[in-house]
Amino acid sequence: MSTIENTISPGSAAYHANRDGMLGLIDRMRALEERTRAASAAAKDRFHKRGQLLPRERVALVLDPGAPFIELSTLAGYMFDVPDANRSVPGGGVIAGIGFVSGIRCMVSANDAGIDAGALQPYGLDKTLRVQELALENKLPYVQLVESAGANLLRYRVEDFVRGGNIFRNLARLSAAGLPVVTVTHGSSTAGGAYQTGLSDYIVMVRGRTRAFLAGPPLLKAATGEIATEEELGGAEMHTQVSGLGDYLAEDDRDALRIAREIMAALQWERPGRVAPEFKPPRYDQDELLGIMPMDHKRTVDMRQVIARIVDDSDFTEMAPNYGPATVCGHARIEGQAIGIITNNGPLDPAGANKATHFIQACCQTRTPILYLNNTTGYMVGKAYEEAGMIKHGSKMIQAVTSATVPQITIYCGASFGAGNYGMCGRGFHPRFCFSWPNAKTAVMGGEQAAETMAIVTEAAAARRGKPIEKDKLDAMKAQIIGVFDGQMDVFSTSARVLDDGVIDPRDTRAVLSEVLAICREGDARTPQRMQFSVARP
Repeated sequence: MSTIENTISPGSAAYHANRDGMLGLIDRMRALEERTRAASAAAKDRFHKRGQLLPRERVALVLDPGAPFIELSTLAGYMFDVPDANRSVPGGGVIAGIGFVSGIRCMVSANDAGIDAGALQPYGLDKTLRVQELALENKLPYVQLVESAGANLLRYRVEDFVRGGNIFRNLARLSAAGLPVVTVTHGSSTAGGAYQTGLSDYIVMVRGRTRAFLAGPPLLKAATGEIATEEELGGAEMHTQVSGLGDYLAEDDRDALRIAREIMAALQWERPGRVAPEFKPPRYDQDELLGIMPMDHKRTVDMRQVIARIVDDSDFTEMAPNYGPATVCGHARIEGQAIGIITNNGPLDPAGANKATHFIQACCQTRTPILYLNNTTGYMVGKAYEEAGMIKHGSKMIQAVTSATVPQITIYCGASFGAGNYGMCGRGFHPRFCFSWPNAKTAVMGGEQAAETMAIVTEAAAARRGKPIEKDKLDAMKAQIIGVFDGQMDVFSTSARVLDDGVIDPRDTRAVLSEVLAICREGDARTPQRMQFSVARP
């Protein structure tokens, strides 16, 4: 392998401008995440007074202390709960991520009951469906900590009700796939949400706090005239002694989480080895990733400098560097784990697309996972490129991405525009994992290009009708288009819509990729025969 030579000048003005811009975006992201934690923690006195733990306290206690935890989609729903950047609380009302419970790597999902009693927030459904998809695809047991007021009736949308059925379908699919679903019902699990509890393999309920029923006392009285208390209808003691819905009766939240951990500990499930293979860290400081990417996506970047700061010993075996040179393909390792990397030093041209297609097929042949570092304004356009077969070669690349038989991981590092987003395994092509850097931008094209395109079309249409077009109206239309595009392309908009699995600090890229590669490797190695499990009651 060959070592990538450093070309970054940390003392330059451009580097410092890039670094300051990136740090500003990271600070904005962290402030939003902290706002969500603070909003939930504001319920601390109320929770503790009734003997309950806050949702994040529950997550912390169910996870193995000190073990890695990748929290997912922390910006979900940003600006969709309230259209005020200073008041919006992101997260979708769900805390979710991949971590270890009793030595087993699991997907952990918890209702953030400190915010609106755990009612599902905008894009909370999309976030839940995505984490369930990740659990299924990576063969992860599913641990859910339930306490939810259910759907927010003030924001009721029939499509959310219909699509919400996928949550319960996925729970059944997880169980059918041999992936244990372990549920602690800390509080309410009402109406359709009762099936969130009911469709679990192991159910822990908390004395005096759990409530699971299809109709609560008010609805019951309105529908049938029957009068009953919440405890009579769906309390923990009734369900663990009479209905049989609950399997374990806990005295409080801590006891319930202890039982959940003991259930996981008793599973006949492979624990991943924690002994890492020998490897050399990158030769260059990962902190320098802050100063590589410009805030202006029109400025060129040598993405090899990014690769040099995330791969072992900064060693990278590049494939066909002189053919389609704006498309960079090659092999490397991350903490000893082999990976193929595809990235962009400019738009994708016919030769670059052809090279990427060949490289994807070669990685599939050797069962090597592929990492896409997105930084492209798209496929090249123009007469010469059309004659060179841009559509044909771009289509072959998209076909190769779609048909790949190995885990594909995508990180939006810079621009991801037009069909380049598709060819570089954008979210629509179902990469196994998809993360963004804080500066990333995703759109069908840049706002200025979109505005200019529509201006040309509008002027041509007016000319055909023989009518002049007013410049003021044309300028207003262009400004409106630019505003729409620019308002939707940054990560605070795309991640809010769950168009990635979360925004990460560039300095964490290597650590995140190491965990993600291990998750993919363990999931792909697990067979149905080895997914049998048994448990003894604690």
